[in-house]
Amino acid sequence: MQSKVMRKGMWKGVAAGVIAAGALAGCSGNGDSGGDAVTITHYTIDSPDRTFVEQLIPDFEAKHPGIKIKVTKAPYEQFDSKLQSAIAAKNAPDVTSQWGYGGFMEYYNKGMLADLTPYLGDFKAEAAHIPKSVMDIYKVDGKTYGIPLNSYVSVLLYNKDLFDKAGVPYPPSDYEDKSWTFDEMVQAARKLTIDSKNLAEAQYGLDFGLGERDQRPLYFGAKVYAEDTWANGGKPSKVNFDQPDVIAAYKKIYGLIWDEKVSPPPAFSKSVAGQFGDPFLSGKIAMSVVGSWSLAASSDFNFKVGVAAVPQGPNPDFRSVLYIDPLFVLKDSKHPKEALEWIQYLVSTDVQKKSIELSGGNPPVNQEAAETYYSHFEGIDPAVIKQVYEGAYRYGFESYNHLIDNYSQMNELYINELANIENGDKSAEEVLPVLQEKLTKLLGRVNP
Repeated sequence: MQSKVMRKGMWKGVAAGVIAAGALAGCSGNGDSGGDAVTITHYTIDSPDRTFVEQLIPDFEAKHPGIKIKVTKAPYEQFDSKLQSAIAAKNAPDVTSQWGYGGFMEYYNKGMLADLTPYLGDFKAEAAHIPKSVMDIYKVDGKTYGIPLNSYVSVLLYNKDLFDKAGVPYPPSDYEDKSWTFDEMVQAARKLTIDSKNLAEAQYGLDFGLGERDQRPLYFGAKVYAEDTWANGGKPSKVNFDQPDVIAAYKKIYGLIWDEKVSPPPAFSKSVAGQFGDPFLSGKIAMSVVGSWSLAASSDFNFKVGVAAVPQGPNPDFRSVLYIDPLFVLKDSKHPKEALEWIQYLVSTDVQKKSIELSGGNPPVNQEAAETYYSHFEGIDPAVIKQVYEGAYRYGFESYNHLIDNYSQMNELYINELANIENGDKSAEEVLPVLQEKLTKLLGRVNP
């Protein structure tokens, strides 16, 4: 599973439009496939944790003889450009998700998504064991535009071997344990850090990757977007990066690297990421606040791993980022009813259970199937994973990159500007007013 941070960047251009549209040609969900059957095209990234759905097609087609399923795919980097080109060429697939750079609000505001409400019929979220709060993420003005499929959350992974060696107690998995605070986490990280300029000897106590760069201040009680953003189609009327509470939050975040020296600097992360993909996999980071997709790699760890709650921070209501992957039916689909039948099949309990193994560990949104997911990871107590997930739901907020329009363009600014603080080149006081100015100008262009 790719990091959501990696998956959300700048929209690619559609320079290769004709070629890209051709990549989906012949596989469109808009044509019939023999007799009275219709063909539904499911468009996804070319990754095993997504293309496994091909293995489910024979069972689905046997149960739905009037519907054929075709899976089309593209490399992650080309996912959005090929989708846009196919839509422009009136050759859009039927079913897809926010698996590229764009998110729900970007798709919605571009007019790409079908309103599923008229086709839901007897479909009830509770019957599919989908939490109402999760289902509501993909509703606008009471209309449903997506059906949740997978539910990733923020977790704290920790290296039990490093904790044992340092004699530090393991962090708790109970979100209601109020003794587990941000300050307690930092104190533990100090004991688990070996500060050395020699990268081979260096060891760090904490990698605090709580969501995208612009969402992390919320953990400290600072809101970078005006409140109307969430009721305004993901279009903030104002941003607050130059406000004292936001500046203080970023000083806390990047202070873990340069003041506390308990978090890895970018040079360390890049050096080990090339070898391991995720710095935590190197075995030289004791705690990592990360998306739960990293659990899928737990069998690759050469150390004992534990799962814990993200500690209580200054904001008592936010401790986890939710990364809910829905399935959408595109507005140009000629067979939305049949497309929805495919989606309903994919979120059914038995299929969601089967998909855990086939995908390599995707977390099902179906809470009955989730019981099987909690038992999927060897050496980790299923009760602990369940407790962490349930706490993450209670204290979670959906990832900003799914809820904010034009996010991919904004995120490019965050990456470029905040790198000056991440690299220790400039202070938050120097960088954030500049980011505020550039972002305000960008929003004036894209949200006139």
